Amino acid sequence: MLIIGAKGFAKEVLQVCHEKDDLENLAFYDDVNDDVYGKLYNTFPVLKNHSQAQEYFQTVDKRFTMGIGNPNHRRMLSEIFIELGGVFTALVSNDARLGNYGVEVGEGTLVMSGTIITNDISIGKGSLINLNCTIGHDSILGEFVELSPGVHISGNCKIGHNTSIGTNATILPKVEVGNNVVVAAGAVVTKHIPDNCMVAGVPAIVKKTFQ
Repeated sequence: MLIIGAKGFAKEVLQVCHEKDDLENLAFYDDVNDDVYGKLYNTFPVLKNHSQAQEYFQTVDKRFTMGIGNPNHRRMLSEIFIELGGVFTALVSNDARLGNYGVEVGEGTLVMSGTIITNDISIGKGSLINLNCTIGHDSILGEFVELSPGVHISGNCKIGHNTSIGTNATILPKVEVGNNVVVAAGAVVTKHIPDNCMVAGVPAIVKKTFQ
């Protein structure tokens, strides 16, 4: 598998791969940081350009996942690496607990350690469910949603595409959060949130709107 990114969150993705004993032919991709090169931890090759990534997909392993948190970057980079021949692959930690009924995890989605996902949950393509999150029954998460550590999504919620929810924020039952929304860390969302805005506070209110 190729992990896109080789710093920060990419190292947490590596740990999930280690726990799943999925380290064979594992490599990283980083064409941004000059101080990352050769082999990470003296073990895992770091690819530095698109030609190397394309060769990896053709000769080693077609799978890739994102070691980057930002939803917009995840979407943009996933499109690039799919075009290079990669297969956007979901990765679920062995320490996450997923319900046995009606759970759908989209391609390229990451579910990290300590997360609990109950039944009848739909999570769209390319999303990131970070450490120790909970998602209640009958909830729908769109594509490229980012849940930071400790986020709690109550039952019957809907989270729109490209929305980022900060650490320890809570979405109360039956609340809908729009597309392209940023929910600040620690916020408690008690009512529907429109598209293209940033909310914060307890209860959360709109602080800023985006074009």
